[in-house]
Amino acid sequence: MPIVPSDVLALPIFKQEESSLPPDNENKILPFQYVLCAATSPAVKLHDETLTYLNQGQSYEIRMLDNRKLGELPEINGKLVKSIFRVVFHDRRLQYTEHQQLEGWRWNRPGDRILDIDIPMSVGIIDPRANPTQLNTVEFLWDPAKRTSVFIQVHCISTEFTMRKHGGEKGVPFRVQIDTFKENENGEYTEHLHSASCQIKVFKPKGADRKQKTDREKMEKRTPHEKEKYQPSYETTILTECSPWPEITYVNNSPSPGFNSSHSSFSLGEGNGSPNHQPEPPPPVTDNLLPTTTPQEAQQWLHRNRFSTFTRLFTNFSGADLLKLTRDDVIQICGPADGIRLFNALKGRMVRPRLTIYVCQESLQLREQQQQQQQQQQKHEDGDSNGSFFVYHAIYLEELTAVELTEKIAQLFSISPRQISQIYKQGPTGIHVLISDEMIQNFQEEACFILDTMKAETNDSYHIILK
Repeated sequence: MPIVPSDVLALPIFKQEESSLPPDNENKILPFQYVLCAATSPAVKLHDETLTYLNQGQSYEIRMLDNRKLGELPEINGKLVKSIFRVVFHDRRLQYTEHQQLEGWRWNRPGDRILDIDIPMSVGIIDPRANPTQLNTVEFLWDPAKRTSVFIQVHCISTEFTMRKHGGEKGVPFRVQIDTFKENENGEYTEHLHSASCQIKVFKPKGADRKQKTDREKMEKRTPHEKEKYQPSYETTILTECSPWPEITYVNNSPSPGFNSSHSSFSLGEGNGSPNHQPEPPPPVTDNLLPTTTPQEAQQWLHRNRFSTFTRLFTNFSGADLLKLTRDDVIQICGPADGIRLFNALKGRMVRPRLTIYVCQESLQLREQQQQQQQQQQKHEDGDSNGSFFVYHAIYLEELTAVELTEKIAQLFSISPRQISQIYKQGPTGIHVLISDEMIQNFQEEACFILDTMKAETNDSYHIILK
């Protein structure tokens, strides 16, 4: 008998509403089921999503199960399907900067991948592939009628993406997401069948076992009444249904590179060059719900913004329905913490940056001045003003660190942060003062700077000077 993942949320205040939901949703059987053979944490509250701890580089089995009812999806009988595995960020803040985060990881760990398939241990997978420019993605074909198990290895650890402060920082959670597709009439695997994901944290070798033990010991010390508020630890982790991954890199017609663990290198040209590879655009920061949003699109919006737990309660809600909810409504439905978060997301409330500065490229300024000098005589004779007009770019800083400023300036120049060697501020008598976190924290709000670039002495990188 197939294992059916437990449905979400059984809040007492919604017993009547839940009973009125369509029976199809109550006993929905998904076409496929994916089971990660690793135990869930016992320190997860009842209605929260499960959390599973993994060891860095260890092979973990994911069983690919055909869960179809008799006669369901007959078009894939005797045919292969494609599954794409991804390790992505769970936190939305990191999702917005995913490309920069992964690019930084690539530079710190040259030649390594974030996600790999342990091919010798896997069963039933056909044509496994890993694109060398997508370190967190692998894909393969498989036959649902045959036993299929894929063993994955996650090589990044959760604390590698945590801001360094004083040691002992809490690691960020990741998601393992699986998207499965069938062939279209052209033989391309582009027709989406099913997607599921689960939340994980990755520790240094043996760290996951120690964390699991610590959580178990903490739970044993709790009173029976407190224990009732937490889920039991399950031996395996069932991936729960989710929206398909929004990027559409898998629907292109070009063949994927063969499976390998090499990473592509790129070089910086003279001037404001860009890497040879073209990165995928990050997800939009503004993802506001609109009154015209359909119920189906509203469900996807809830998934994207980490409200998957509440999608069943809002099954038939359109964008207009959700936007009509008051703050008290959503707090009553979702509880205080998630209710406030959902209300703020619905209203599209933006958090103001801690510091805003404005920068202008010096090369542009010099060109402007030269043009003005050529026209100065005529303008003076005509009595026109000779005011300068320069284009500045706003840089918004949240963390107030030199690393963050480097990343933001690199984005402005369309280069990698690694290609900026140092950032200096021009001080008294023209001296160059190395930018530090403390200096940035003392910048005035809306300060203006002219950016000058200078080639570094030793390699193909640049010094940036703020004037």
